[in-house]
Amino acid sequence: MIKYRLNSFPNLITFISISCIVALFISCKKQNRNNYDHLVFRYNEHMNILSLDPAFARVNSDIWAVNQLFNGLVELDDSLLITPGIAKKWTVSEDALTYKFTLRHDVYFHKHPLFGKDSTRLVTAYDFEYSFNRLLDPELASPGKWVLNNVDDFKAENDTTFTIQLKQAFPAFVGLLTTKYCSVVPEEIVEHYGQEFRRNPIGTGPFKFKLWEENVKLVFRKNELYFEKDQSGKALPYLEAVAITFLPDKQSEFLQFVQGNIDFLNYLDASYKDELLSTTGELQPQYRDWVRIVTAPYLNTEYLGIYMEGDTKETQSILIRKALNYGFDRKKMIKYLRNGIGTPAENGFIPKGLSGHNTNIGYSYQPEIAKELINRYKKETGISQPEITITTDANYLDVCEYIQREVEKIGLIININVVPSSTLRQSKATGKLAVFRASWVADYPDAENYLSLFYSKNFAPNGPNYTHFSDDTFDKWYQKALKEPNDSIRTILYKKMDSLVISKAPVVPLYYDEAIRFTHKNLKGLNANPVNMLNLKKVSKVPAKK
Repeated sequence: MIKYRLNSFPNLITFISISCIVALFISCKKQNRNNYDHLVFRYNEHMNILSLDPAFARVNSDIWAVNQLFNGLVELDDSLLITPGIAKKWTVSEDALTYKFTLRHDVYFHKHPLFGKDSTRLVTAYDFEYSFNRLLDPELASPGKWVLNNVDDFKAENDTTFTIQLKQAFPAFVGLLTTKYCSVVPEEIVEHYGQEFRRNPIGTGPFKFKLWEENVKLVFRKNELYFEKDQSGKALPYLEAVAITFLPDKQSEFLQFVQGNIDFLNYLDASYKDELLSTTGELQPQYRDWVRIVTAPYLNTEYLGIYMEGDTKETQSILIRKALNYGFDRKKMIKYLRNGIGTPAENGFIPKGLSGHNTNIGYSYQPEIAKELINRYKKETGISQPEITITTDANYLDVCEYIQREVEKIGLIININVVPSSTLRQSKATGKLAVFRASWVADYPDAENYLSLFYSKNFAPNGPNYTHFSDDTFDKWYQKALKEPNDSIRTILYKKMDSLVISKAPVVPLYYDEAIRFTHKNLKGLNANPVNMLNLKKVSKVPAKK
């Protein structure tokens, strides 16, 4: 039973079960909500928010907030289709090098006195020219500069025409433009605030900035000038405000959701997963009347990475790497540790939902094959007790402990090193870890994004190839795929590359993640999507019954 300290009532029992607190909250939830509750969307961001400047929208917490405030040329819908944003249409030249975007002429920036008499102005192609140049500015040092690595030139032809010239053809390029890094910002506001633009954002999005008490709360208000409308012609957004809190404790966040103080949960945390869901992924009976589950395949592969240039003999052996892949039951892991949320990664590194996912490759649970591989390694090397160390953070300790128990049955000893998340990120980037737990969330909806982790020119820390995997054939196929305009041919190349990587086993795919959201049933229009973006412009809430 999970224990929870109830600090607000020191004279009562110090520790009581979370289920008892939940039962209390369920009995009186939403008793104190006012008549305006249905106009405000409330959520908690336990990871905190560092910046509201889209040029620094690198982590999900910042991306979600920035997505409410800013728009780019194009955007992704919930089906991973690229749809118009501020650009109402675009064309691509025959050689696939020149992209010409035609902008809408009814998009206004949020109001601000610096705009002068009208307190706002129209967005033009020159604003995108400024925004892209800003992204490339070495003094700004934006982490999003990489999205323009293949761009040779860009310019505003006039107020409504923006042209981008590539160095070489790259079929996934428009998908890159859907990242929040490519949002449009107004020069006069950015230059006025400088570094403080991070907390004084002015954009074009469905909501506008109101106030930010860092580490406490952040509030956005409805943008009355927003350009999008729904299918019936009604102006978006429906909500009047968005309110964000910053409770770092996930149990506290769950209790706020139960009490009705926040409107949704975005994940299933180990601290309350069994309280909320059964092992088959069904809501527990006490939540079925007022909680809704919304799910979608999530473009995130959870995996163990193996450093291919290390000095650990075991990890340099393909026998050990393959034994590790065969040596544990991913289906069982998903059922009991994830309550059925996610898909066992038995089919390569590219996740379900992307073109290039290959159901004909991968590793299933084969303990006898794993034992045979371990025994071959012992015989060939003379090492009677092979062992490896997996480094992880506390969030995935349960998964690593499960693998540890299972793989030791086949004769491979596993040690687990638990470090802070920041240390894990730094160490895997500098090649200090023999085996590390990691995940890869797609920046844009193309399998090339996943295969870039195995391209030799992307060796970390200068790229995402944390394993330092290198193969000449893979590199040749990768370079060919970058230039291939035919989707079918490119998909074939993706499958061949994924198959080659899996055969060499520099990674142990664990599971393809699933975006899961728990909402109150009075919330409408909040969907899950494969990139786990928070889109609030079409969300509404049914007023509570009096």
